[in-house]
Amino acid sequence: MMQKIKQDISLGNNIRTLRKQSHLTQEQIVARMQLQGIEISRSSYSQIECGTYNIRVSELIALANIFNVDFNAFFVNLQNKNTQQ
Repeated sequence: MMQKIKQDISLGNNIRTLRKQSHLTQEQIVARMQLQGIEISRSSYSQIECGTYNIRVSELIALANIFNVDFNAFFVNLQNKNTQQ
C-alpha cells in the first residue's frame, strides 16, 4: 500500500502569474535559468508551476532575478492549508 503524501503549500500559481506578467514563455524562463547555471528542463519547470515539484532555493533565487522581484512576491496570498478551518 502506497502512502499518499499530502501536498504542501505551492508557490506554483504565484510563479506562473509572475511569468505571465513578464510576458515570458516557460521555455524562455528555463533558458534564462540555465544561463544562471541552473540545470532545469522545461518539464521540471512546468511541474514547479503545477505545484508537483519541490523548488530548490537556487531555483527560487534565479527566478527572483529573472522576474526582478523580491522573495515576498512568491508568497503573496498563501495560507497554510493545515491552519484553515
